[in-house]
Amino acid sequence: MAATNGEGPILVFLGPTMLLGAAEKMLDAIFLQPASQGDILLAAHAFHPRAMVLIDGQFEDRPAVRHKEILWAMSQGILMIGAASMGALRAAELCEFGMIGLGLIYRWYRRWPLAPDDAVAVQSGPAELGFLPLTDSMIDLQRTFSALMRRKIITPAERSLLTSVARAMNFRDRSLGAVLRAVGWPDHRISELGKDMVTRQKKVDALLALRMASRLSAQHGTRPAVAHPWIVTNTFIRDLEAAHIDISLLSTY
Repeated sequence: MAATNGEGPILVFLGPTMLLGAAEKMLDAIFLQPASQGDILLAAHAFHPRAMVLIDGQFEDRPAVRHKEILWAMSQGILMIGAASMGALRAAELCEFGMIGLGLIYRWYRRWPLAPDDAVAVQSGPAELGFLPLTDSMIDLQRTFSALMRRKIITPAERSLLTSVARAMNFRDRSLGAVLRAVGWPDHRISELGKDMVTRQKKVDALLALRMASRLSAQHGTRPAVAHPWIVTNTFIRDLEAAHIDISLLSTY
């Protein structure tokens, strides 16, 4: 193992959860596109970071970021932080191995291991448009329905109905407007809610991770975070080979 010297940059994998410009104001880091399979391994070799913050990940047209590569990164002394979206999922799944999770969504996935992955999924635009979100996540909608109920805009029964309808929708179609129209709200009533009515819990959690990353990195230092030895598996090797990723990267860090 060649642990990091604690002086490398912090990497952030970010997509539709928040705008890049806003994130850059929060943290001095290198911002990368949402992570998919192999990206943790490749980014580690490219930048030799002291920490990585996983917020968004890709999953539809390519394999999602692998647990094994996150464990590999931690075994190299790289601090792994997850929050908000794919990062919250992976952190909940790997917290006992040393990955740090932050935020309400992470705590929710850690408490409810069988909670649906698509609760944080959104449809987004292409990289050229900054992964602009085109739909709303189930997590954000549930927080929105609760806020509407507290403001007495909807009743508890309406909240339950809206939640059920939203859950039945494909994440590619799920948005506040689509859900309200599905239960019969007229357009003028939807308009009365005003813009930016959706509670952006994913963004709140991402901001928390960006605020905490430097401090956590300093506390972490150069020690390996993983509590268990990293062991390569044939399945992981085959997956990397299928993705045309040089497997020698696993042993030459």
